[in-house]
Amino acid sequence: MSAAATGAVVIGLDLGGTKIAAALFAADGTVLARHSRPTPARDGAEAVLDALAAAAAEVDPGRLATALGIAAAGVVDPRSGLVTSATDSISGWAGTALGAGLAARTGLPVACDNDVRATAGPELAALAEGHGSLLFAAVGTGVGGAFAVDGRMLHGASGVAGHLGHLPSAEAAGLPCTCGATGHLEVIASGPGIAAHYERLTGTTVDRLESVAARAAQGEPAAVRAVTGGAAAAGRVLGGLANALGPDRVVVGGGVPRIGPLYGDALATAFAAELMPPLRGLVPESPLFGHDAAVLGAAALTTTLPLHHPGAHR
Repeated sequence: MSAAATGAVVIGLDLGGTKIAAALFAADGTVLARHSRPTPARDGAEAVLDALAAAAAEVDPGRLATALGIAAAGVVDPRSGLVTSATDSISGWAGTALGAGLAARTGLPVACDNDVRATAGPELAALAEGHGSLLFAAVGTGVGGAFAVDGRMLHGASGVAGHLGHLPSAEAAGLPCTCGATGHLEVIASGPGIAAHYERLTGTTVDRLESVAARAAQGEPAAVRAVTGGAAAAGRVLGGLANALGPDRVVVGGGVPRIGPLYGDALATAFAAELMPPLRGLVPESPLFGHDAAVLGAAALTTTLPLHHPGAHR
């Protein structure tokens, strides 16, 4: 049975800064319908909630679903259903009553969580029948993460657990972070962070990470240094976290690791150098699930997290 199988027909939604993805899952986890649409990210939170509800209606015109799960950008508290913090990738997203707002629009009970934790859910379910411990990192435009210990995903106060991009990193010392602090991992290890580091090293402007990766593949020293430096910074932080959490598995996903082995090898080497002796067989792995991971995880939230019901007072 699929990791998304819930025993009922459910909708999974994945909200990112540029795209909304929706899927309708049968009780056995089979995908019955899919839909995607642009996120109206500059139009405010109400417009985004409306677009989410419209995406849900598009995949379930027959009203078969009994619940809806959403994996959303930002810091999401599953208990309150609130987006407790967010960047400006979606205007006015911080403070949004995601659970209640979506329940009111769809008429369905709604479970909600941060997109990275939701994406990590199927990885946890596949590990020792869901009872293992997992350290999950998503390295892309930002650096997100999720921690599960003995089968339980950690959410923390206000839903902030897992935001490993805001751990201190020696390589990022003095560099300003999007959260307002300085010296955090995200500003050296994310895609924009690696590109910015290349610009600092060379004085040359680059449009995107892939441009740096292409130059690194050709052996340009500054590009190699930017890529491997960001990867090593991520590896060191993940190795330290592995010592603290004792995971059975470490998964590194997101767009940045896909740039090639130069990145992956540097991350793995730095990770291994940090490990305590009992963990020295642990190596970072690629995700088991592909592009469907977020909607799969979102659908599964309906069985593991509090449901926010239409008309409920909060």
